[in-house]
Amino acid sequence: MDFLDYAFMQRALLAAVLVGITAPAVGIYLVQRRQALMGDGIGHVAMTGVGLGFLLTWSPVWMATLVSVLGAILMELIRWYGKTRGDLALAMLFYGGMAGGVMFINLAPTGSNANLTSYLFGSLSTVSESDVTAICVLAAFVVLVTLGLRRQLFAVSQDEEFARVTGLPVRALNLLTAVTAAVTVTVAMRVVGLLLVSALMVVPVAAAQQIGRSFAATFAIAVAIGVSVTIGGTVTSYYQDVPPGATIVLLTIGAFIVLTALAAPLARRRARSAAAANGTADPAECAIPGSRAAADEVGV
Repeated sequence: MDFLDYAFMQRALLAAVLVGITAPAVGIYLVQRRQALMGDGIGHVAMTGVGLGFLLTWSPVWMATLVSVLGAILMELIRWYGKTRGDLALAMLFYGGMAGGVMFINLAPTGSNANLTSYLFGSLSTVSESDVTAICVLAAFVVLVTLGLRRQLFAVSQDEEFARVTGLPVRALNLLTAVTAAVTVTVAMRVVGLLLVSALMVVPVAAAQQIGRSFAATFAIAVAIGVSVTIGGTVTSYYQDVPPGATIVLLTIGAFIVLTALAAPLARRRARSAAAANGTADPAECAIPGSRAAADEVGV
């Protein structure tokens, strides 16, 4: 535990824990909406914010947050209105974000490609006190949204038309999800990196879905995996001198492989238990939609 003696490791571990919580918390809604690669696109746009931060001598984290939020809103507008050329518009947005980041950071007096690399792939030693403050504030916003509005976000993610019929503000909730995803990308970029953050938003959720039987269980397992791999990757990076972002992502993929291997025997065990109890209770799929039993099965 000697790594806790160093202030930069204390900051890095705090940032890692917050990233491990926020990335899967947002990712579960993106996976439900079949927008698993949205985080990757926002990461490309955030590069322009990082470059502008160096160029204007302002905090790259806050500037990246602002640009990412604007980019995420634009992505949602393109999804709504870009019926025929939406994919082309998104491609230009993503590649323009990457090009803008490289250009701005090279125009900055104190910027260089080395500075950009730490944001692209993560860096433990460069997490400053101001970064930690920004990450804590942004992470608090993400947790507040993903937990406080979990029922509404779940409903919209499952079926937009049904959510609209029930009176939910679908477009506002979609925009809020996009903004929350953008904030999460900037929270994670100092630890995982902009190019790898999407994996931490998606893979823990995919791993949790292998064994989770409800939305609530999947949410909790995904967050637990996220926190475990970010702490494990950060500590491993310190002792082995390897890139933290790559280490965290590889650990996440390893967790997915392990849980996938456990899923089949666990499913057979559950099937036997359900068959044994079949005489005393109706199976979950026979529950009346909207009943308490169905709500408990969903777990939201």
